[in-house]
Amino acid sequence: MTEYRVEEVRHISLVKDAFGDEIELEDAEGRGRIYVLLNEFSVGGTSYAIVQDDPMRREGEIDVFRIVSNPDGSLELESVEDDEEWENIAELYDEMTVSFED
Repeated sequence: MTEYRVEEVRHISLVKDAFGDEIELEDAEGRGRIYVLLNEFSVGGTSYAIVQDDPMRREGEIDVFRIVSNPDGSLELESVEDDEEWENIAELYDEMTVSFED
């Protein structure tokens, strides 16, 4: 997977416009969990959402999802299963966060 630079990021608001700042997603056991949308952006032709629930916030962790547009125009958040892709996008988000805080 290609490593991206912060300069290549295009900020978007597809998920925020569709669902708001909080999103309910099902966990592996089928239980609904509330996540806060931290950021969403497009890079390399793929769109991503960075989310965090309360336990993750306390631990300083995030989760990365791909934003997928369905043929009917609805959006889905798809888990990023590829470890390298997940790490690259999480690192890119970290770089963006650091550059915004400076």
